[in-house]
Parts: sequence; C-alpha cells; structure tokens
Amino acid sequence: MTKKQAIQIFEQSKVRTVWDDETEKWYFSVVDVVGVLTDSLNPNNYWKVLKNRLKKEGNETVTNCNRFKLLAADGKMRLTDVADTEQLFRLIQSIPSPKAEPFKQWMAQVASDRIDQMQDPELSIQQAMTDYKQLGYSEQWINQRLKSIEVRKELTDEWQRRGIKGQQYATLTDIITQEWSGFSTKDYKKFKGLKKESLRDNMTNIELALNTLAEAATTEISKQQQPRGLNQSKHVAKSGGSVAKAARKQLENQLGRPVISPINAKLVLAEKKATQLDERNDD
Repeated sequence: MTKKQAIQIFEQSKVRTVWDDETEKWYFSVVDVVGVLTDSLNPNNYWKVLKNRLKKEGNETVTNCNRFKLLAADGKMRLTDVADTEQLFRLIQSIPSPKAEPFKQWMAQVASDRIDQMQDPELSIQQAMTDYKQLGYSEQWINQRLKSIEVRKELTDEWQRRGIKGQQYATLTDIITQEWSGFSTKDYKKFKGLKKESLRDNMTNIELALNTLAEAATTEISKQQQPRGLNQSKHVAKSGGSVAKAARKQLENQLGRPVISPINAKLVLAEKKATQLDERNDD
C-alpha cells in the first residue's frame, strides 16, 4: 500500500491526512478532527473518552478505524487513529459541534480535489499555494517554499537510489541541517519555539533559501559521487550542508548579524494581522 501524508487546512487549523493509492481514499487523523470540532485543550483525552464510550455501545466505525504512523508533536512518527471520509461522517454525529456541517462539506471537497489532482498534477501545486495563502504567507515566500519542496523531492529520490530507508532519511536531514545552520533539527525547532509544526514552514526567506541550497548541493554531490548506503551518504550530506554554511557565513559577514532567526510563522503572521488591523482602523 502506497501512502502519501499531507497537511490539510480547515479554517486555519491543520489536519494530518494520508492518501492511500490502493484504496484511493483520504484517511484523516481522528484526534486532529476532534481538536477542530471541539476546540478542546486536550483532544487526545477527548477522543480517548469518546472512543471508549462508542466501543461500549458497539459502534462498528470505531472498531474498524485504521492506525497509521503520522508525524507527532514530538517530531516522531507514531501510530495514530485515522478514519476515511465515510467513517468520519459517522463519528462526527457523536461530537456536538457547530462546525460539524461545514467540516463535512470540507472533507467531501478534499476528496473531490484529490481525484482531480491525480489527473492533473499541476492542481496539487495550486492547492498548496492556496493553503499557504489561507494561512497568511506572502506570495514571495510561497514561491520559494514550493521550490524547496521540488528540491527536497529530488533529494529523497536520490537517497532512495542510494539505498536509504526509513529513519535514515531523518538522520541525513539532521546532518545537513546541523552543518549549514549549526543546529540539529530538534534544537532548531526549539530555538524557534516550535513543537509539532514544520520547521521549513517556519523559516524566513533567507533560512529557506539556505536550506534549499544545502539540499540541492547534497543531491548534486550524491549524483557525482554515487555513495552506497547510509555511512557514505552521511559524508555527502555533510558536504552539501557545508556549501550552504559557506554562503551563510559570507552573508552574515556582509550583514554583520546572524541570519538564523528565532522568528517563526506564528509571530510573523500575527504581526501581519495586527498591521492590517491598524491600517483598517486608520481608514
């Protein structure tokens, strides 16, 4: 079964999803859906209580829920309860929420859009642009982010050709990040005050450009040196990261300040909204 994970956006809330090519279905993280519908401070606990109650009632939807590994708040892949669109429609009936109906319509649209995107891949790019715009990102940043996704895909394809598997992708990514930024991925996220959020989605334009350079350089060096397995690929990852490190150092010397920033998307977007509100009040 080939599965592709993605973050879907409902009213500026993120919902982890998995697309299964074999069944041609979206599977949604149940706890994320619970969080959206209930605004609970502890959606995990809410789902746990609801799940136990539904099981006692003999609810077949709960019994038939799948569990897939999704990226958790601690940055690790953890087994998570997921449900397809049909199953979620039934579960939502057990959750009193004014958002229930609009959420159902949103789910149906997500499923419909995916079928269209399969026939026209360009629509996937357009959807990503729409999602980032809804979150408030600038068009300049979005274009750069989409380019970074393309570069990342080329790198992971190259790693696959070199025999890289599973957690080894994260290991190599960490080496690249550490080399060019001076931070491990975990420490970089901590520096920016992040938990489950994507590090790349919280990079500044300069940080994103340097990270993209590091990954593009790693890809080209790997193609040239053709490493075998993890150990040889580690050396290549460090070499690729060093290219972006040199660029960072040169830029910092010119600016007279660090370019690795604690600024995250939440702060930037909040400031942007505040500025827009002030401009409206002035009008």
